[in-house]
Amino acid sequence: MSAPRATAFWVTGPGRGELRDEPLEAPGADEVRVRSRYSAISRGTESLVFHGRVPPSQHAAMRAPFQTGDFPAPVKYGYISVGNVVEGPGAGQTVFCLHPHQSEYVVPASAVMSIPEGVPAERAVLAANMETAINAVWDSAAGPGDRIAVIGAGVVGLLAAWLLRRIPGTEVSVVDPNPAREDICAALDLTLLTPNQAAQDASLQELDLVVHASGNPAGLRQALSLAGVEARVVEMSWYGDQPVDLPLGEGFHARRLALRSSQVGRIPPERAPRWDYRRRLALALALLDDPALDGLITGEDAFVDLPAVMQRVTGPEADRTLCHRIRY
Repeated sequence: MSAPRATAFWVTGPGRGELRDEPLEAPGADEVRVRSRYSAISRGTESLVFHGRVPPSQHAAMRAPFQTGDFPAPVKYGYISVGNVVEGPGAGQTVFCLHPHQSEYVVPASAVMSIPEGVPAERAVLAANMETAINAVWDSAAGPGDRIAVIGAGVVGLLAAWLLRRIPGTEVSVVDPNPAREDICAALDLTLLTPNQAAQDASLQELDLVVHASGNPAGLRQALSLAGVEARVVEMSWYGDQPVDLPLGEGFHARRLALRSSQVGRIPPERAPRWDYRRRLALALALLDDPALDGLITGEDAFVDLPAVMQRVTGPEADRTLCHRIRY
């Protein structure tokens, strides 16, 4: 009997990728073999990886849990996979795993998380982005009644805004220049404003909290301008090798603003004694029980087409794409 094989997506150079056939080892005693049903393109980080824009200083920090190869290329990268356990502990369960795009894979049983009833496998691809949003809310220290703006209506920005909106009494506005985001904001009970509208809206001055998730330095500059005295600005964007200029010589010091980065790779220190990554992932999956979140998935393609799809989604269709699902 021939050894089992799998097909995986590899980034082979800036803006290029291919599917590769590779051997699949039999699972050990504490391992599972997962057959993929869906993965998804994390358009922010994966776009930077796909286009070779991970700076050398961040090569180690940006490694994904089951990444193979090294930046810039060739590298097998990704961290959104939903599939069925077909061999090993929990066989038959539908699970989420932080694994690259691959048709089947073998991982430790502890690396997969069962998807709760009431969360369709198709929606569970949002789990990794939900984890990022949870971390941002923790980092924001938001409280009841806070007046908040979230700049950037991508997947993580919208999920963060959706979570913040559920804190009692909060007023949450989403700022984005793309009018196509209006429908999903309405579905999530969020108000969408353009950057010009936000700058001219008196109710959006002196905010308690501003979360920036647009990936555009102009958005971060606006975040600083909207924050009130002693307010916090949470930066969710990662710019890769792009330099960012900020107006720190204006009112930044006088208003005693706090600029805090939020990155999903670390649990905030005040929670780390009690929370681990599995507990956070379980929470992220449980929070995906709302059908309104389906609106964050704006397209789907077959895995066999992923090399061309990655070029399209991270290129000409970037402004129209939120979460793009891959079907196996």
